[in-house]
Amino acid sequence: MFKLLLIEDDVTLYEEIKDRLAQWSYEVYGITDFNDVLQEFTKIKPHLVIIDIQLPKFDGFHWCRMIRSHSKVPIIFLSSRDHPTDMVMSMQLGADDFIQKPFHFDVLIAKIQAILRRVYNYNTEQVTLKTWCGATVDYEKNKVSKEAGSIELTKNEMFILKLLIEQKNKVVSREKLINSLWDDKRYISDNTLTVNVNRLRKRLDEIGLGHFIGTKVGQGYIATEEENPYA
Repeated sequence: MFKLLLIEDDVTLYEEIKDRLAQWSYEVYGITDFNDVLQEFTKIKPHLVIIDIQLPKFDGFHWCRMIRSHSKVPIIFLSSRDHPTDMVMSMQLGADDFIQKPFHFDVLIAKIQAILRRVYNYNTEQVTLKTWCGATVDYEKNKVSKEAGSIELTKNEMFILKLLIEQKNKVVSREKLINSLWDDKRYISDNTLTVNVNRLRKRLDEIGLGHFIGTKVGQGYIATEEENPYA
């Protein structure tokens, strides 16, 4: 059974979401002390975190940073705030998705299922190591290693890199990436993919690989072993 941590201070909404998720056999935990969310996260060890932005003491962005400093667990933001910068900020902090309140419960379930399926099932493939641009890409450990050092990627970042590497030297369309990452693309902003790819490039830049991911304007992205495949 998957354990979900719901970081939500609205008790009525928390109980409603918990009851609905329980119908899908998810084990849902809440927060009793909003002054130390990280300690409760560490104790529970959830498979996925759902977090509101507006919380007592510290906001959801703060706790996302704290969780990300310790874990690569999937994170979904759930918020009534509708400013585009909130979604961008959540993606930059390493969140896997953003759902705006009010929301249809079927949408939340679909996104949870898609993320859990992607994060905890795709590692069963036989090939977990790949060589690319002189680096070793470890799909299972979400790590890219080179002489210059090694970096750890989030699940979304590695999933994007894996799709691009498996289609090396071919343009992978934005639509295919979105469909592969998120089951229901109706609720995904086109900017969400851009933010994820830019974040991946930034991480790869740390070991000198960011410029091997190119953009084909109006089409999609491409992984090559040539620098700056597209200006």
